[in-house]
Amino acid sequence: MRRREFTHRAAALAALGLPAAAGFAADKATPLKKLGQPQPFDYAWLKGRARALAGRPYVKSTARLPDEVLALDYDRHQAIRYREDHALWGDAGRRFRVKFFHLGMFTDAPVRMHEVADGMAQELAYDPEMFDYGKSGLHASRMPRDLGFAGFRVNFHSDWRNDVAAFQGASYFRAVGGERQYGLSARGLAIDSGGAEEFPRFTDFWLERPAATSSMLTVYALMDSPSVAGAYRFDIHPGDRLVMDVDAALYPRVDIERVGIATLTSMFQHGENDRRMANDWRPEIHDSDGLSMWAGSGEWLWRPLANPSTIRFSAFTDENPRGFGLLQRDRDFDHYQDDGAFYDKRPSLWVEPRGSWGKGTVQLVELPTDDETNDNIVAFWTPAAKPRAGEERLFTYRLHWSGKPPVQPPAARVAATRTGIGGIVGQKRKYVSWRFTIDFEGGDLSLVGDESQMAPVITTSRGTVELTSARPLKSIQGYRAMFDLKLPDESAAPVELRAYLAFRGQPMSETWCYQWTPPPAVR
Repeated sequence: MRRREFTHRAAALAALGLPAAAGFAADKATPLKKLGQPQPFDYAWLKGRARALAGRPYVKSTARLPDEVLALDYDRHQAIRYREDHALWGDAGRRFRVKFFHLGMFTDAPVRMHEVADGMAQELAYDPEMFDYGKSGLHASRMPRDLGFAGFRVNFHSDWRNDVAAFQGASYFRAVGGERQYGLSARGLAIDSGGAEEFPRFTDFWLERPAATSSMLTVYALMDSPSVAGAYRFDIHPGDRLVMDVDAALYPRVDIERVGIATLTSMFQHGENDRRMANDWRPEIHDSDGLSMWAGSGEWLWRPLANPSTIRFSAFTDENPRGFGLLQRDRDFDHYQDDGAFYDKRPSLWVEPRGSWGKGTVQLVELPTDDETNDNIVAFWTPAAKPRAGEERLFTYRLHWSGKPPVQPPAARVAATRTGIGGIVGQKRKYVSWRFTIDFEGGDLSLVGDESQMAPVITTSRGTVELTSARPLKSIQGYRAMFDLKLPDESAAPVELRAYLAFRGQPMSETWCYQWTPPPAVR
């Protein structure tokens, strides 16, 4: 999937909070060069520009990077550092600074940057002197003066050394909360994800100069692609839970079959529920371990992620969803043993829709991967009413980047999912069955006095459920539900499973959803 070229985790490590060049004082900041004359700017103007752009045929960027820039490998590209004294607002005594990424590696399409001040916008000029080329082999004197930028990173006054957000590649962006650890990404828009995918691109950014005491940064973006043009506004609020308020205005050029709103992109290689690619010394490798959904009806659902052998699609029908997100619930270092990538500190990302989103589906795409540098998980909202050419579609939502989402199910939550061969230990197996073990914690489980009245409620799209049980699990002050699934035939078609805990018929947990693909009959 070309998605991996855009996310290019390895190539984007410069965005992962690495220190900039030496020195963080702002007393010698160099004013940035600008192009043209200031022009009036606001979000209404940007939406008008996107609408006008959609009314014309799409024009693909023809920019070509110098051969020596295209030839950069990972190490040489990493050697390029942005000069701290060229940071936008570096000498303005403000709580934000912005630094820009150099083109190269997988980012070969330049984006234009503008500063907005007092309602007027002016383009920022690329200047080779902004960068320390170090051991990259490049030299400022050989760089074109109109090369352009690959994206930008945002620093906050509480820690000038590390990023709070970064925008780079197509419509991808990332942010961090108090864990100061990048992980999954978000995207402005997805089109036909998992198939013949189209990647809309942010072509221009406008960075609004914040007031001296403001702790909010506003970023605007213009999107363009063969199918759609769009205008975006991001209000970024750094904190232990970084919050982004997003406004999106979409103007389709053509009818779009499947669009992804508030797209989240992550990685799952292996975990306790899926050991298909568990050939690494680390027990688990993933940025996220599940998709959490708070339906418009009030029901909470949890879908553990997997690394399938073939591409998988799942869709959860809803109306006016209250929220969804890709979470990293397992935050126990011992479960990862990675003291470099720190998967136990990866942020969760929760989408909070604002206003009425109507009918649609939360969709999940899971792609096979054998490498942790590939993002293979995508989740997004797809409206039931497909975007049509010539119309305007508006979406407003809030993104929460933090270790834990801003809302939690009031009932017990799924803490772990494990699967393996079924049957009874010590007895010869007369047929194939598969065991599912689900651990629940939290909620009101501690109030249950009669353990015999707790039971799992399980449904399956095919097959027979047997050997069901629910018993206390003291190690997490919760309960463990177990059952076996016996299939009626040797079909390898996926099976859809749902389960929750109930006490005397009263639901006590969120709903666990799982798609299981039986192994080949030969196994």
